Amino acid sequence: MKRFITGLLVCSGWLALVMYGAFPLFWLVVCLLGALALHEYGSVVLSELSPAARAAGLCCGLLPFLAAFNGTVEPVAAFVPLSLLVLVAFVVFRYRELADPFQFLCRAGFGIMYVGFCGAHLILLRHEPAGGEWLLWLTGITVGSDTLAYYTGRRFGKRKLCPAVSPGKTVAGFVGGLVGSVGVSVLIAELLFVSHEPLKMALAAALLSCVGVLGDLCESVIKRAMAVKDSGSLLPGHGGILDRVDSLLFTAPVLYILVRFGFLVL
Repeated sequence: MKRFITGLLVCSGWLALVMYGAFPLFWLVVCLLGALALHEYGSVVLSELSPAARAAGLCCGLLPFLAAFNGTVEPVAAFVPLSLLVLVAFVVFRYRELADPFQFLCRAGFGIMYVGFCGAHLILLRHEPAGGEWLLWLTGITVGSDTLAYYTGRRFGKRKLCPAVSPGKTVAGFVGGLVGSVGVSVLIAELLFVSHEPLKMALAAALLSCVGVLGDLCESVIKRAMAVKDSGSLLPGHGGILDRVDSLLFTAPVLYILVRFGFLVL
C-alpha cells in the first residue's frame, strides 16, 4: 500500500507539472530532481570520498541541466566537455586527497553523462513543439511497460532475462512490458495527438520500451557493483529518485532524437 500511495502521488505531481507547469517551473523542478539524483549517485558510487569531492561531481553534473534552459541541445552538448574540464581541474588540484584519482574521474565523469547529459533531455523535450504531450506519451509508455512487465513476470516469468545483473527480470516480463508500452502508446496517441502515424508510434514505443529496460539494467549494474539495494530512501516503497528515473534517463534522449530528426511528427 505504501508503494502504491507513493507511486500515485509522484505520478500525479509529475503529470500536473508536465500538463500545467510553465516552462521555467518545469526547468527548475527537473534541475532539483537532477541534483537529488546526482547526490544519490555520488552517495552510492563515491561514498568513500569526502563531501567536497562528491560536491564537485554534483556541481559538474548539474551544468547540462542548467544549460538546457534555452531549449536547444547545443549548449547542453557544449557544457558536457566543460563539466569534464572542471572535473579534471578538481582532480589535478586535489590529487593527493584522492585515494584513486583516475577511478574518481571515471565514476564522476560517467555520472555527468548518465544523469546530467541524459537527464537534461527531459527539459529539451519539454521545450519542443507539443513537448508536454510528448512527455506524457513517454511517461505513459514507461508506466505501461513497468506495470505489465511486473504482472506478467510474476505470473508467467520462469526464464531469467539477465540473471547476472537483475535476477528479478524475466523474458516473460520483458515481452509483457513491450506489449504494454505499445498498447498504452497507441491509446495515449489517440487521446492526445490530433494527427499521428500509428505504425511509427507503435514502433517508437517498442524501441523506447527496450531502451527503458537497458536504463533499468544500467542502474542495476551500478547498484550491484556497489553492493546496495536502492539508490536512496526518499520515496517510501520505491527507493530513491534515481531508482524511479533510471528508464527515463535513457528513453528521453532517444525520444528527443526521434522527434528532433523527424521520425515522429505530429
